[in-house]
Amino acid sequence: MTKPLIIANWKLNMTQKQSSEFIKDFAEKVKASQNQVDIILSAPFTSLETVVKALTNNGLEKVTVASQNVSEHESGAFTGEINTEMLKEIGVQAVIVGHSERREIFNETNETIKSKSKKVLDSNLKLIFCCGESLETREKDETDKWIETQIRSAFNDLDFSKVENDQIVIAYEPIWAIGTGKTCDSIEANRVIQNIKDLIKNIFPASLANSTRVLYGGSVKPSTIEEQMAQTAIDGALVGGASLKANDFADIVNFSTKAVLNA
Repeated sequence: MTKPLIIANWKLNMTQKQSSEFIKDFAEKVKASQNQVDIILSAPFTSLETVVKALTNNGLEKVTVASQNVSEHESGAFTGEINTEMLKEIGVQAVIVGHSERREIFNETNETIKSKSKKVLDSNLKLIFCCGESLETREKDETDKWIETQIRSAFNDLDFSKVENDQIVIAYEPIWAIGTGKTCDSIEANRVIQNIKDLIKNIFPASLANSTRVLYGGSVKPSTIEEQMAQTAIDGALVGGASLKANDFADIVNFSTKAVLNA
């Protein structure tokens, strides 16, 4: 089976001190899982460099660090923005783009997300591309159409000649299940993710499509991860609230190893 990928998205949480304490505690619990599961920690801008150093200091060199956002601009009069070179300089290797909170709260359009995605890929960073539907869209039975539009708008005319295999990760996150305690039924999440995999086979080069992992995100918890990872199409998880506690996130990582060992 595909090697699972588990991503922590800390959102607007974790000071530098809290980040260091988290990693020290987390490291003791997951060192044995490093070879079975890929792990990414996505921290706030101010904690990114701290996380990079703390991972090395605690024996978690294989864990990747991601930014939660990036500017589509290289430089200029864009107060408050951070570009890809600034991220790379401090050891960041991946960026989340298109998270529902960026789309819904900060009004990022498909065009903005397309520009950011291209900038991330052109900078040789891993792209964690998020897509997902609102409750209203789901109730209209338009989930698949909505997600296809999001993915095609970002990738349809992208030059893939310089995109490396495994450089893109797609996270399906139904908006109605994020931070609400509601979880999309595992069978339905698996269906949507399989549709995404079928779709990208028509957009990406074959080798890239085959290496692109598609994750589920939406109130993922230790109590849900084993069932989710047992599905045929789900390659991992994008974890929000449960990633803020070292014990819970370690449990999610460690439970995911069972999918590898039992495959």
